Amino acid sequence: MEKKLTTAALVYAALGLAGGVFFREFTKALGTTVPTTLSVVHAHYLLLGTVFFVLLAVVEKGFALSAARGYKGWLAVYHIGLNVTVAGLLTRGVLQSTGTVLSRGLDASLSGVSGLGHLLLGMALIALLVLL
Repeated sequence: MEKKLTTAALVYAALGLAGGVFFREFTKALGTTVPTTLSVVHAHYLLLGTVFFVLLAVVEKGFALSAARGYKGWLAVYHIGLNVTVAGLLTRGVLQSTGTVLSRGLDASLSGVSGLGHLLLGMALIALLVLL
């Protein structure tokens, strides 16, 4: 199981680095100088993806969490939550960078998507702590 966790960490590292490069190059190409949520995409993937899964691999080696009931469920929820969160941040960041004016409904919807992703992440973290 450690192999799957370290593979996930590697994938999230690549996504985090790609997110950072995209932020830098996209905003530079548009001449955007205002802060956007694109600036936090790489941090979310690097910390909540890479660092989390490296630490989880270490914990797995010592505690064999994968044998616990519900392990795969919370892990799937964590992956979904992280990627939904980043999708919301990425979408909002691109719209902010291009200067797109959002209606109240679309603005609320994007906040809801990111909020839902954060909610799923929180639920998965609580489930992990219960398993520990």
